[in-house]
Amino acid sequence: METLKKIIIAILLINMFDVAHAQTDAAQQKAFSASYIAESSYNYTEAINQINNVFQEQSYEMNLRLGWLYYLAKNYTNAIKHYEKACTLKPYAIEAKFGLIKPLAVLESWDKVIKQYESILSIDPQNTTANYYLGYALYNRKQYDVAAKRFEIIVNLYPFDYNNAIILAWTYLRLGKNNEAKVLFNKVLLMSPNDASALEGLAAIK
Repeated sequence: METLKKIIIAILLINMFDVAHAQTDAAQQKAFSASYIAESSYNYTEAINQINNVFQEQSYEMNLRLGWLYYLAKNYTNAIKHYEKACTLKPYAIEAKFGLIKPLAVLESWDKVIKQYESILSIDPQNTTANYYLGYALYNRKQYDVAAKRFEIIVNLYPFDYNNAIILAWTYLRLGKNNEAKVLFNKVLLMSPNDASALEGLAAIK
């Protein structure tokens, strides 16, 4: 008899847990839906409040969502806090790292931006977006040798892409690799006839 009572109690507890879990899921789904509607109307405060009403600190999705919404609301400190939390919760998720880059870039925290691109590339070495923008950041710092390595990866993946080819051509020119630069500038002219930047680069070589 005692055993039967324990089984019945266990079943009741499981059913109660399932009901509570379903109610929680429904509340979260409703909050996200309302948050999207508020965002579409540029009401970022209300969009944030909807998520905060059901916020769970260990939820990757909620932290990611709040990171984005606080970024839109120009509250960059909170945006960074939630994106960093999302990165901690899912260390191999590159979407959170790309999200974190946005407020860091607005605040011109370039060392931290570079660190995030490097973190993304440690997970996805051929990620074209991360390679391009890391290369561009290094190019602006006149670190042309390491910038070239980033650009070479994406040019190998997308040889007939204008943006990739033109930036690598200029990087080669800065490095004094005139032959390599000339080849790329001429390829750029196939993609963009009479391109001003390519013509300027070729004139510099002559």
